[in-house]
Amino acid sequence: TNGFQVFIPLRFHNANNRMSDLPMATPLETARIFAISRLMLDNIPHLKAYWIMLGLDTAQMLLEFGVDDLDGTVVEERIYHMAGAHTPHEMGRNELLRVIRDGGREPVQRDTTYNVMRRFSRDDDPSDDLPTTMTVQAGAVGALR
Repeated sequence: TNGFQVFIPLRFHNANNRMSDLPMATPLETARIFAISRLMLDNIPHLKAYWIMLGLDTAQMLLEFGVDDLDGTVVEERIYHMAGAHTPHEMGRNELLRVIRDGGREPVQRDTTYNVMRRFSRDDDPSDDLPTTMTVQAGAVGALR
């Protein structure tokens, strides 16, 4: 398999479990975790921010802390929301492209082994914005290495 392709730090959610007295990580603490992950796990080429757990603002900010993958559009996420999360349930392609661009990165569609399949220009048709199963990477493959 050539080792790991991506590391995904998953956010602890303190609602609806026996650890509800523990605080959730702040955005600054989350940024530290991602930055340290990028530095210490330099043999893993990609770092993913699962926006549906972190929220869009935090996921976008993490593009400045070593993240090069924002997962993708999601038709509907249930597990994290059943635990009490209040982040969006889904996001269309154009919203994801906007988040990546506003974060200062170039959005690209990739396959499961991080080969670039498509680069998105600003001229892409915004009428095709239905949630789809698509992963969009923030920046060219290996650009943040």
